[in-house]
Amino acid sequence: MKVHEVFAYLHVGDAAKAIDFYTRAFGATEKFRLTEPGGRIGHAELMLGDYTLMLADEFPEYDIKGPRSIGGTSVSIHLHVDDADAMIRQAAAAGAEVTMEPQDHFYGERSGTVRDPFGHRWNIGHHVEDVSPEEMQRRYTKMQQGT
Repeated sequence: MKVHEVFAYLHVGDAAKAIDFYTRAFGATEKFRLTEPGGRIGHAELMLGDYTLMLADEFPEYDIKGPRSIGGTSVSIHLHVDDADAMIRQAAAAGAEVTMEPQDHFYGERSGTVRDPFGHRWNIGHHVEDVSPEEMQRRYTKMQQGT
């Protein structure tokens, strides 16, 4: 059995507001949405560049809850972009909380972190240096040793 694609599928307290936020923060475009008669979004798909992001409102009756309802998230979504600083500023202007300012990292990327208004954590970075796995490990070890 072969895996053909992997999609991030986010659950949020207000999917309509999330679609608006992701459009403003990350330049997403909406492909489509399926809406219940009461207005709850059962499924929506957005494009982030060439990649699909799926999302829906919470469905607590099926134990489907977003980060705000469960008190946090254990998942980070990583966006690899042309300019991390600019994307983080754009996300902050759209309402994200910057939890780590952009900085250069030992693994050859400049990145920072934002938390969106719905509780999801986004790492946003761009490439600054080619680093081999061996060099990455050396730098990581050195960093952990505080030297």
